Amino acid sequence: MTVKNVEIVTESGMEIFIPLNKLKKSPNNARKTPHSEASIEAYAASIAAKGILQNLVVEPELEAEGAATGFYFVTIGEGRRLAQLLRVKRKEIKKTEPIRCVIDTANDAFEISLDENVTRENMHPADQFEAFKKLAEERGFGAEEIAARFGVTPHVVRQRLRLGAVSPKLMQVYRDGDLALDQLMAFAITEDYARQEAAYERLSYNRDASTIRRLLTETHVAATDRRAIFVGAEAYTEVGGTILRDLFTEDRGGYFEDVALLDLLVMAKLGREATAVQEVEGWKWTQVHLDYPHSHGLRRTYPQPVDLSAEDQTALDAAQAEFNGLTEQYESAEELPDDVDARFGELEAEIERLEEKCQAYAPADVARCGAFVILNHDGTVRIERGFMRAEDEKPEPETQDLGGEGEGGDAVFDGETGSNGEAEGDGLGAEDEDGDDHKPLSDILIRDLTAHRTLGLRLALSEQPEVAIVAVTHAFAAQIFYRGADAHVLDIRPVSTMLASHADGIEDTKAGRAWADHHARWAAQMPRDVTGLWSFVVELDHDSRMALFAHCVALTANAVRLPSERRPRAVATANRLAEAVSLDMAAHWAPTVQAYLGRVTKTHILAAVHEAVSVEVADRMADMKKQDMAEAAEQLLVGTGWLPVLMRTSRAAQESAEHPQADAVTETNPDAYSVAAE
Repeated sequence: MTVKNVEIVTESGMEIFIPLNKLKKSPNNARKTPHSEASIEAYAASIAAKGILQNLVVEPELEAEGAATGFYFVTIGEGRRLAQLLRVKRKEIKKTEPIRCVIDTANDAFEISLDENVTRENMHPADQFEAFKKLAEERGFGAEEIAARFGVTPHVVRQRLRLGAVSPKLMQVYRDGDLALDQLMAFAITEDYARQEAAYERLSYNRDASTIRRLLTETHVAATDRRAIFVGAEAYTEVGGTILRDLFTEDRGGYFEDVALLDLLVMAKLGREATAVQEVEGWKWTQVHLDYPHSHGLRRTYPQPVDLSAEDQTALDAAQAEFNGLTEQYESAEELPDDVDARFGELEAEIERLEEKCQAYAPADVARCGAFVILNHDGTVRIERGFMRAEDEKPEPETQDLGGEGEGGDAVFDGETGSNGEAEGDGLGAEDEDGDDHKPLSDILIRDLTAHRTLGLRLALSEQPEVAIVAVTHAFAAQIFYRGADAHVLDIRPVSTMLASHADGIEDTKAGRAWADHHARWAAQMPRDVTGLWSFVVELDHDSRMALFAHCVALTANAVRLPSERRPRAVATANRLAEAVSLDMAAHWAPTVQAYLGRVTKTHILAAVHEAVSVEVADRMADMKKQDMAEAAEQLLVGTGWLPVLMRTSRAAQESAEHPQADAVTETNPDAYSVAAE
């Protein structure tokens, strides 16, 4: 017969040490929701560093007959018991580790368990933040050591330390309940008390955390800025630059604080790029600019088509053939294998490299022209080549054509040029009645004669639409591709609005690059001398001539809406033009965070998701922070073709097709035309 060796404890209030393996969870514990793993980790870290600071309260386990079993139920301190069991599992202590406990058989176990969890008040977060800061400053504890002693991550400790560094004035406002925690977190982006308090004073009714962050970082440069991307955080910090980090939101690399230093590094790096371009390519000059200098006023030359070497042509044909073969082979595949996808990239790069060799600048142009080295909006280098300064232009003799133009645009003269530039001989320069030979025509007579000739030109041109198209195309091309040449006869001025001055980064978009390539292809075909332009336009086939005409006309399109301008009729015409060309902006533009979603209110973001996806999805996003909402919306809108109202094109049928009688409006009501044309 075996006799159980049990310990019988009956005196309430006694403090004893009980082996850990003799402690059990009490069935009378009021806390039914289990302790979280994080809280148990925190208890374990605290006990390992400081021991159990508060006794466990237990009651003896009794058998049905009332005899003690030798085990004890933990009425208060279950979290500490679980923490010690975790330490046993980690082999930090033995399972028989003595635990200081207080016996309580006088009170109801369930009631005191409930009392323990209800009748207490948590420390105010502000006190916690400042206490962590005190540990760091007075005890010299680092974030990792504090984290180990309190069972939290070092990142959490850094967050609390940063919050503890908020201005005491603002911390008191937080204690008083006039600042929310997310607002305090926003102020903690900087440790500068003066800046924090200045930003607080500037707040109006809008105290949103994002507004506070914007106020505190408005003089800094985000790491996503093109300048920061171009220089890089490592190069910036190596020379003493500091980066402000937000520990409470995804700051995408933080904020570069020393803007002057960053700009200096940008210009220095661009300068090195410019030097390399000049040395390698041989340009007469290079200029560095942060943005493209749209007002440079220089004439531009373009590369001309050249034949590839036999070796390069063979390589290009082989790369193109392989690319076409892979395209055909994987045309129906939903997803490309990684090696095939990589090969496509290699072939595209090789084809692009070889095709670039198909055009080259004339050596004479390289010797007298220059290039702009610019910082692109995506943080890459952009090089614009072939610009000619006025002093490098070749002087051209100026002649005045009074005899008209011969076939091909060559000037035809009936005699030699006189002192005023007029042609002499055979008529206009003949002897007058007074026998005054070589007397030039008077200015008044020249004006008279050329006015009559202009009228004759107008009458003749009005009867020959095809020639009119040639003349208009010539006039546009002469002014667009030969700046300052003054070789056109029609008083038509192609005015082109610089869209880059209205939309940052527009030149770097897919549509912007497509337009630039389109323009460069035409420029490369232009005769080197403007005097050959008329022949060039005449000799184009009809489709090519109309394509050049359309390109020149398109350059003058301006549907930009400015706050200072009210052009309702122009806006209406722009809409009709968009319908006429079946414009689908979804092919050129997408609602990204940078392009749209990050620049509108949350209401606009939700409206877009509501319209393009569903009401349910929009409703689920309603409580998100704006930045998170914008990023989520960008992903949701991919492939939907959604566009803001301003960018949509009506799909209605052409009005003339629905109402053929509209063609007769100008006959019955001439004023209707003048109104529509305004």
